[in-house]
Amino acid sequence: MRVAALAVVTLTAAVVTTATGSATAPVDPITSSGRPAATASAADGSTVTKLTVHDARHLTLRVYSTAMRRNIAVDVQRPADTSAPRPVLYLLNGSGGGTDGDSWATTTHVLQFLEDKNVNVVQPLGGAWSVYTDWIKDDPTLGRNKWTTFFTRELPPLIDAALAADGRNAIAGLSMAGESVFALSIAKPGLYRSIASYSGCAQTSDPLGQREIKTMVEFWGHGNPANMWGPDNSPLWAANDPYVHADQLRGVKLFISAGSGLPGPHDTLDSPFLTYGFSRTPDTLANQILLGGLIEAGVNACTHHLQERLDQLGIPATYDYTPTGTHSWGYWQDAFEKSWPVLASGLGI
Repeated sequence: MRVAALAVVTLTAAVVTTATGSATAPVDPITSSGRPAATASAADGSTVTKLTVHDARHLTLRVYSTAMRRNIAVDVQRPADTSAPRPVLYLLNGSGGGTDGDSWATTTHVLQFLEDKNVNVVQPLGGAWSVYTDWIKDDPTLGRNKWTTFFTRELPPLIDAALAADGRNAIAGLSMAGESVFALSIAKPGLYRSIASYSGCAQTSDPLGQREIKTMVEFWGHGNPANMWGPDNSPLWAANDPYVHADQLRGVKLFISAGSGLPGPHDTLDSPFLTYGFSRTPDTLANQILLGGLIEAGVNACTHHLQERLDQLGIPATYDYTPTGTHSWGYWQDAFEKSWPVLASGLGI
């Protein structure tokens, strides 16, 4: 549930940098008066431009991305105990980027589950249909997308400074982001100590993976996939393929899950997670069962392919295949709770 912004305090962020361009901040960005203390700016020009305090645990940062030339909203839930530096869990949303009304905060109970955990929960909002990657060209519909740069170079040091984090990071994502979390970890080795992928298709360069990505970008997002990684024969499709580069996931703690596509306990009219279109109707449920079932069956096959690849490489992972489950939020809520021990282990919690 999104936290209501009661008595919101919004200030232009104060900038604190060292001579080397790195940033520092006090242990907690909220002082005893409830006002933000400091945020950060980086040498490349990326900066926290605004900090909105909703309450002592919940903030929204406005982060200017130099690579994308725009501000990105980043929702934050602070740790249960802020008396010492804490790690960061990045939560990535699905194909709508969290700006379509469906997000971890609005559609699951994950933030409530994490309320008593000593971790900063960071949820960027944006990147719809972008695959959270760096596009080679600006797209007339989807704009300028440089999400690999944002998640690996721009955002983490700003978050560490603004929240006085301890440098340990994990990342979790569903659907579109279920592929992206692997690619982002590979792009910046050592940045993320643990990864959780829910209902993702971690292959982009074979015919199945290419078709899945292109359908999402072109049919649903109305963008041009050629603006992302070029034509079908471009080497960038393989360069960004986690399946091809799975050996680079060695040493990262992994949780990987998928449903079967068959209807299950969350595919009912009274399910609190039935949110597509924000209407609880038989048509909404039919869409979740039919379309959501078809999509989940496809990502289930992708997930098994990735497992075969990781097994060949001798890379351990925790897998969760459920006998039922469509491509929908109730199952991602369940999967997140199952994944928490793996994420927490990487974060040292």
